[in-house]
Amino acid sequence: MLNHYETAFILTPVLSDVQMKEAVAKFKTLLVDNGATILNEEEWGLRKLAYPIQKKSTGFYALLQFDAEPSVIATLETAYRRDERILRFLTFRLDKYAYEYAEKRKHVKSEQKKED
Repeated sequence: MLNHYETAFILTPVLSDVQMKEAVAKFKTLLVDNGATILNEEEWGLRKLAYPIQKKSTGFYALLQFDAEPSVIATLETAYRRDERILRFLTFRLDKYAYEYAEKRKHVKSEQKKED
């Protein structure tokens, strides 16, 4: 049974744009290789952290929304822990209300891109 998930992670700020995109692509590939379907991807860019993590005050934020089997989450989080570029991560299962909200947010964002 597939569940809806979102994962957000913070990458270290010393990475270049190319390295940041490469790290995000690595985790997307990991998910797809394990049978997940990527529904949405958002890169929030370089943002100030609420508190220092590993003596860093900024980080690259990224969010992935996907459908997957529950067993994929353990594999994904192990990969996060092994990657030195990851400062923090959070993965959670979306209930039906959170999923509806995420879909609305995705459609609003796509509408804004069309207007630009």
